[in-house]
Amino acid sequence: MENIQTVLDALGIQQLNNGVSTGKLHQSGNGGVLESFSPVDGKRIAQANQADRSDYDFVVQKALEAYQIWKQVPAPKRGEIVRQMGDQLRKFKIELGTLVSYEMGKSLQEGLGEVQEMIDICDFAVGLSRQLYGLTMHSERSQHRMYEQWHPIGIVGIISAFNFPVAVWSWNAMLAWVCGDVCIWKPSEKTPLTALACQNIIKTVLENNDVPEGVSCILTGGREAGEWLANDPRIALVSATGSTRMGKSVGEAVARRLGKSLLELGGNNAIIVTPSADLNVAVPGIVFGAVGTAGQRCTSTRRIIVQADIYEEVKRRLVKAYAQLRIGNPLDANIHVGPLIDKEAVLQYQLTVEKVKEAGGRFIVEPKVFNGDAFTSGCYVAPCVAEVLNKYPIVQHETFAPILYLIKYNELEEAITIQNDVPQGLSSAIFTLNIRESELFLSHAGSDCGIANVNIGTSGAEIGGAFGGEKETGGGRESGSDAWKVYMRRQTNTINYGTALPLAQGIKFEIE
Repeated sequence: MENIQTVLDALGIQQLNNGVSTGKLHQSGNGGVLESFSPVDGKRIAQANQADRSDYDFVVQKALEAYQIWKQVPAPKRGEIVRQMGDQLRKFKIELGTLVSYEMGKSLQEGLGEVQEMIDICDFAVGLSRQLYGLTMHSERSQHRMYEQWHPIGIVGIISAFNFPVAVWSWNAMLAWVCGDVCIWKPSEKTPLTALACQNIIKTVLENNDVPEGVSCILTGGREAGEWLANDPRIALVSATGSTRMGKSVGEAVARRLGKSLLELGGNNAIIVTPSADLNVAVPGIVFGAVGTAGQRCTSTRRIIVQADIYEEVKRRLVKAYAQLRIGNPLDANIHVGPLIDKEAVLQYQLTVEKVKEAGGRFIVEPKVFNGDAFTSGCYVAPCVAEVLNKYPIVQHETFAPILYLIKYNELEEAITIQNDVPQGLSSAIFTLNIRESELFLSHAGSDCGIANVNIGTSGAEIGGAFGGEKETGGGRESGSDAWKVYMRRQTNTINYGTALPLAQGIKFEIE
């Protein structure tokens, strides 16, 4: 596609890219070649060299050297550099958003929205750079003062997933940078080009501000590269986004060396619809949550739990809404649903459909795999809806595809129990105009998820709030609120400005 080549040229993506980057490009071919194919049309976009172990050690050494300098830069000055990065992202928003859409497969609007999210987190981080607050405490000892302060922790390893190939990196990196840390980013092997594009976009800012080489590093590779980060005691924090299986492996490896991990893993998100719900608001929220990014968000809506009295009406409206969905090239502004990431994802979609049928589920919107001239990549599937029971094993499992499960309930407490009765605990929502129902849902007796919404869907989180979930979702928090604290270490300080040495708890210890 001619316009795609123009985008690649604007972002500095050539046909052969380096395997690692430390602000300046470091060529390596020792790790083999990683090719990136677009799920939109199946065409090869470009290729990148993968890092080998020597490349990895080179990157870590550069990061360690940079950290010694970067941590001493005043936080507001670090924030000013992040502000300039935000301006660069504004400049290249269309090009980067287009590449996100083409390399990953999400709609162009979602690709542009992902870049806007990067810009938003830059703005948030700039303000945060002047608000890394500690607390002061009153000492029990006379003429003593106590307070706490926060210090950078060192190298932050970022392992990101294909579905948000740039935004999740920015959630971590922008906060880590204003906190005084340096970052090594291992992007998904399915979307390496967007990562290289991000490095190219901010490279000018790094150079113009004399930022030491190694503050922003990229490590291109597969699973092995992630394992290097997880097992390396030089990496103070590993932030990993992906499947629960991957997260357990990373968490175990980091825990063995008593490191810190931030895990953002699987979701199995539900929306409860009560009889008082405004269905004109609820149905669009359900459909976008279920089919946005072709169901490949960790916050995608997987289950709809509907009260029996309105069940048939909700079902009728869903069937009507799904009939209006347009599936095709995500760079077309009129398209609702693009492709899955690759043919393996299509296979998982097909296997899940069969398991739903075997368990006794009934599809009210039929599944389909598309092939032919308009779907040359073989990665396009139809969003589908099945009536199921929550206890079906396949319903307990997260499938990264636009498959929506419809479940009936009678009493709200039953609905909340159904919602919570899955291993994952990321996002949840209720549609209701009844304040008692909404407050119950948000109470300690309600949703057990890290995100609980009222009259909006499960996806589309804003950067101002802390993002993350419970149970098999990992328990981590990224982005807004006080999520910055995970990128720093807390230190408690006590200062004695008197002439005596009283001990805490009234302990006496006297010597001449």
